[in-house]
Formats: sequence, structure tokens, C-alpha cells
Amino acid sequence: MSYDLTNFKHGLEELHVSLTDEQIAQFLQYYEMLVEKNKVMNLTGITEFEEVIQKHFLDSLSLIRVIPNLADQNLKIIDLGTGAGFPGLPLKIAFPNLEITLMDSLNKRINFLNEVIAALGLQGVTAVHGRAEEMAANAAHRQQYDLCVSRAVSNLAVLTEYCLPFVAKGGVFVSYKSADSDAEIQEAKKAISILGGNLGEIDKFELPDSDLGRALVCIKKVKDTPKKYPRKAGTPAKLPLK
Repeated sequence: MSYDLTNFKHGLEELHVSLTDEQIAQFLQYYEMLVEKNKVMNLTGITEFEEVIQKHFLDSLSLIRVIPNLADQNLKIIDLGTGAGFPGLPLKIAFPNLEITLMDSLNKRINFLNEVIAALGLQGVTAVHGRAEEMAANAAHRQQYDLCVSRAVSNLAVLTEYCLPFVAKGGVFVSYKSADSDAEIQEAKKAISILGGNLGEIDKFELPDSDLGRALVCIKKVKDTPKKYPRKAGTPAKLPLK
């Protein structure tokens, strides 16, 4: 199939991301695999090409706004609750130097991600089936990553409890949020502190060629997360840290 790449290329320019023809072809193949698999399992409610480009691909790559030197560092990144691979797979396609772990609790999604990784010939990216509560206690993952990213929709206090234990001291957790998340961010400050973090930059912007407001919330890991966190499954959502 042929696609109109005008908006994709314009969005990439706005983000100052340069892609080769091969990388653009990988994005298109990823899109086609996503739409095809979505016919038999629920991966995304967004399937129209321009919307996927904007709300999945460009949104994922917007991380470069707060971590501007992605192309120049061999960062070790975990994408928690990756779902259909966002933001981790677009980041891997655009910045092959990154070492990325995609983690999700649903094995069917992991199987799909492995199909995409194989089809696109990606190296240095691993899809892992597991729940954050369990995997964060595993020495192979706990405090082993320079960066944790998540587009999961959970409350920020809950997300921070799941995500920050994976981040090494000096690293960063970046949560992808909607622009109207100010109250949620304020309410999460106590949890962030308890878990060893400091609230850093909050970058608010609109996705290219849209009025869709987004916020990248950066939480710096300044000290070790106490061993008792994250708490067992369900507890962080029922009893958020305050």
C-alpha cells in the first residue's frame, strides 16, 4: 500500500527526528501488522493511518522533547505496560542505539510484539511477560534501567509506585500524560518522595498538526526505592501513597 507521509514527516521535523527510508518502511510495516492483528485481538482503538501516526508514533517519539540526546546515548530503557508497543517500539525504530525492554502483563500482546520485532529485524529489544509488582522484585530488573517510560493511564501516584523501582539512582521515569493532569501531579508528590523520586520537568505541548494537549512528567530517581515497594497486586490502586 502507498501512504501519504506528509503529516508524518512534518511531525518528525517538529520533533527534530531524522529517519532513513528504511526506518520509515519499518514504521509502515509496524502499522500494517498492528491493524491486521487488531482484527483478532484488542490492541488499540485507533487504527486509521493518520491517527496512528499522530497519537501513537509521534506521541511516542515526543520523549525527545525531555530527553533530547536519545540518538547519542546507549540508554537502557524499560517500557512498562507497553500494550501494543507504545512508546517503546517507535523509540527503538527511530533510535536503534537504545536498549529497550517492553513489559506487559498480557502474554498475547507479548507474542504480537515478538512478531513485530522479528519482522522488522530489530536488535537490542526484548519483550517480557510479567506484572510490575513481581518483576520489580527481580534483581535482573530492579533499579537496572536508566529510564522508565509508560503511557499507561493509571493515576500518577500508582504509576510511580510501579515504575520507579525499575529505575537506577540518577535515572528518570517519564510518564506520558494528558495536558490537564496538574491535580494528579500535585497529588502524587508525596508518593514520588516516598519512592525515592524528585518531581522534575513537566513539558506541556500539543501533538504536531493537532490541538491534542500532552504532558511529559519527568521524575528523577534520587535515592533507592524502599524494598517494600511496589506493594502486592491491586494495593497501589486501592490505597495510593499519600
